[in-house]
Amino acid sequence: MTFTRFASLLLACLVVVGCTTGAAKSPSAASASALTASAGGTCPTAQPPALAAGESRTVTLTTDKGTIEIKIEAKLSPIAAGNFVALASCGFYDGVVFHRVVPSFVIQGGDGQYGKAASLDRAQMGRGGPGYTIQDEPVTTSYKRGTVAMARSSQPNSVGSQFFIVLADSASDALADPRYNNYQIIGSVTAGMDAVDAIAAAADAENPTNPVAITKATVANP
Repeated sequence: MTFTRFASLLLACLVVVGCTTGAAKSPSAASASALTASAGGTCPTAQPPALAAGESRTVTLTTDKGTIEIKIEAKLSPIAAGNFVALASCGFYDGVVFHRVVPSFVIQGGDGQYGKAASLDRAQMGRGGPGYTIQDEPVTTSYKRGTVAMARSSQPNSVGSQFFIVLADSASDALADPRYNNYQIIGSVTAGMDAVDAIAAAADAENPTNPVAITKATVANP
């Protein structure tokens, strides 16, 4: 399978659309309320503030395969960076699995609606989000191994909570295709790519039978 087809699959199976089947589906207001309550009532219910110019955060994702440290930078995509930091800070990603693995391309997770390990909904997994979406931003740098970017559907302004980590530099050309180059880059892995690789290696299918979960997400300044 070519990287172009991988990019097509990525586009088709992101935040609010079903993978290969099913119409576009946005979380209902009731779902959004439930998501907020499950995180202690502190998660955003609408687009949170952008990360201030010049600022960065370190987001640490703890998994059974190791710890992944990500440097989130406002200069890359301030709205998307602020959104990711807000969700990581409020516990939204705790217990959420990496539900898609495409070898030598990406691992994808962040569906806190249907992708919680404790209550995994395999029929809906990969369709969920935080109950809101954020504004698009231009992609101003290149995708490469370790790049962290937000997943989205083919619709404008459809980014929610799902994100992916690029596994190989060779994925850059496909992700930068003008048809798909609108996945907002928010940062890069600064430590723990061995854990990312281990998550990819553990997958037995594109939608793994036993997906690896983020046991805890924490945010530090910087």
